[in-house]
Amino acid sequence: MKIVVLDGYTENPGDISWGPIEALGEVTVYDRTAYEESPLIAERIGDAEVIVINKTPISRATMDRCPNLKAIAVLATGYNVVDYAYAKEKGIPVMNVPVYGTDNVSQFAIALLLEACSHVGYHDRSVHSGEWASNPDWCYWHHPLIEVSGKTAGIIGLGRIGRNTARILRAMNVNVLAADANENDKGREVATYVPMDELFAKSDFIFLHCPLFPETEGIINAANIKKMKDGVILVNNSRGPLVVEQDLCEALARGKVACAALDVVSSEPIKKENVLLKAKNCIITPHISWATKEARMRIMQTTADNIKAWAQGAPTNVVNA
Repeated sequence: MKIVVLDGYTENPGDISWGPIEALGEVTVYDRTAYEESPLIAERIGDAEVIVINKTPISRATMDRCPNLKAIAVLATGYNVVDYAYAKEKGIPVMNVPVYGTDNVSQFAIALLLEACSHVGYHDRSVHSGEWASNPDWCYWHHPLIEVSGKTAGIIGLGRIGRNTARILRAMNVNVLAADANENDKGREVATYVPMDELFAKSDFIFLHCPLFPETEGIINAANIKKMKDGVILVNNSRGPLVVEQDLCEALARGKVACAALDVVSSEPIKKENVLLKAKNCIITPHISWATKEARMRIMQTTADNIKAWAQGAPTNVVNA
């Protein structure tokens, strides 16, 4: 079996092994291929039966140029970079990794909240720049320090990650509200379901843990921001297009939103002209919530298991069945 990995670097920059996949056949690994449609994609696939991708797009045209392609394995949960409907027409299963990073994505969401409230990184940089050594007072702070305990958090999207974040927040003595189209008993154990408008009105902190669907795209917009508490803190390490970035930028400038802590933006890598780069009180990290070594090892093993199951005639985690 011939397998080509088109953009392997973010999954494995060299600190883990491709061994689980290499055990399945002849494997060629490219660190990077393209994040936009390019003839290079089909050229590198060649006569491979299986391709492994992360963010390299696989279009109808690419599939048509690669008649030997039999299966597509995605090193991630999201698979929107693949024309999966056309892949289904051609009998090509698209397999993803649905669960691998619940704990570390929640951990990162809480880290974003704590940076917004305690400004640890900001003040560390300040001390290392020499400001404390030259300060006339024994301590100082440049941003208000916010006590998390006793506040109310609203989580939009109470799936595995949302519920895990809720558990951590409750351990920090935070009241947790949630809005989700699929209310269930597991969610009720960790949060109180409320209508979306009530969540906006009552939450001191708002976490986005929902998928990107047409009904959630741009859910953080001027109209909904207006419904929020003054000084709300927004945390998003789900999907960038959930936020209308110009509306958020304006709300940050007014102080309506006290801080936005984001691990995702609308177009990634972030564009130099993105308005949030110059926004007031906006923390941005480069989409790394998922990227612990432990999580990447789970992605690697699950991807190998997906390919092996397909080769044995019983494919798993197929998103276009």
